Amino acid sequence: MNKAPSLESNRSLIITYNLPISKTSKFWDELKQGKVYATKCKKCGKLVFPPVADCGPCGSSEIEWTELIGNGKIVTFTEVVVKPASFSEEPSYIVAIAKLSEGVKVLAWLSGIKKEKLHIGMKVKLKAKVFSDKKVAYEFVPA
Repeated sequence: MNKAPSLESNRSLIITYNLPISKTSKFWDELKQGKVYATKCKKCGKLVFPPVADCGPCGSSEIEWTELIGNGKIVTFTEVVVKPASFSEEPSYIVAIAKLSEGVKVLAWLSGIKKEKLHIGMKVKLKAKVFSDKKVAYEFVPA
């Protein structure tokens, strides 16, 4: 198979970005405490994860915070082998979508299990994750 013609750059591309989180700072603060929160629209009742400042379906800014229990079942999953630049140093990883008992679907990394043992319908738990550098994330682990 012939390789497609391309130009190779000798320059590295580093992207640094700052995301405004003033309206969702509770979410990030609670992750540090080991809790995972979603937002719920006071007008239409839509539960959203990750949290948003304004409701997508109805446009209302009347939002309340809801702590998620985090129990769910895998709807789908995949192994990410060709990674985006920001994760290029990471080994291959699994991402999954699970439907939580609260009814919301969540996309997150899945750790703590080999991919050969994964299956649709598997019970998982959504958990906060705090890294040694104090950055936070959330992930699924087997329940």
